[in-house]
Amino acid sequence: MEKRNYREIGNRRPPFKKDNADKIEMIFGLRPILEALAAGKTIERIYLQKGQKNTVTQDITELARKAHVPIASVPIEKLDSLTRKNHQGAVAYLSMITYLPLGNIVTSLFDEGKDPLILVLDRITDVRNFGAIARNAECLGVDAIVIPSHGAAQVNGDAVKTSAGALNRIPVCREHNLKETLDYLHNSGIQIVSCTEKAEHSLEENLDLTGPLAIVMGSEEDGISPEYLKRSDLRIKIPMVGKISSLNVSVASGIMLFEVLKQRLSQK
Repeated sequence: MEKRNYREIGNRRPPFKKDNADKIEMIFGLRPILEALAAGKTIERIYLQKGQKNTVTQDITELARKAHVPIASVPIEKLDSLTRKNHQGAVAYLSMITYLPLGNIVTSLFDEGKDPLILVLDRITDVRNFGAIARNAECLGVDAIVIPSHGAAQVNGDAVKTSAGALNRIPVCREHNLKETLDYLHNSGIQIVSCTEKAEHSLEENLDLTGPLAIVMGSEEDGISPEYLKRSDLRIKIPMVGKISSLNVSVASGIMLFEVLKQRLSQK
């Protein structure tokens, strides 16, 4: 991906932190953000000043909701820390990638006679973990990564760099409601497999992972949410013999995806 310069639309100045200089574009001001949403720009996140309500903020909120763009209501001090310019109580970051519709991807894969392999990430918040997971996914044959519109890592320069460019190659889908997404995948004939310590099956068992699959990986803090575990067709844990009871989620995703790839390759 061509290196992008950090800039604020309509103005240029050095960012507060030099190491953020090539990571992400910022828009500030109510009207510019509203116009960016109306123009269909892919926005990563919007920050609005807490307590500020007018017709423009209402329009921004409505368009952002339709586009599944996360909005945070924050104190003015947070906005002042993001830019010295007159932000009018609104700051947004443009995304470094374009999010794609999951339904289109799944339909295309089935039309091509392929068994989809979808990776669903539940609240992965560390950008480097996310980047490493994306790198695993691209190397091991994942067709798309699904993230929630709220509670997910920001797709910034650190994520893209850690992914070794994989985030420019693998489709990423930002979904408003992961419960509905998992239901859609299940109803499409895709088996939902959750990687969790609370599993009744272990990866060393002879479990068939060759068909259409959605692999669910959970938060760094507390794993997969209970409402998503309930929607799993199969729960699998990774066997371990050490005294530390859990793996980093990026490592765990690599192990899970390798097992899927190994089985798929053995079928050919």
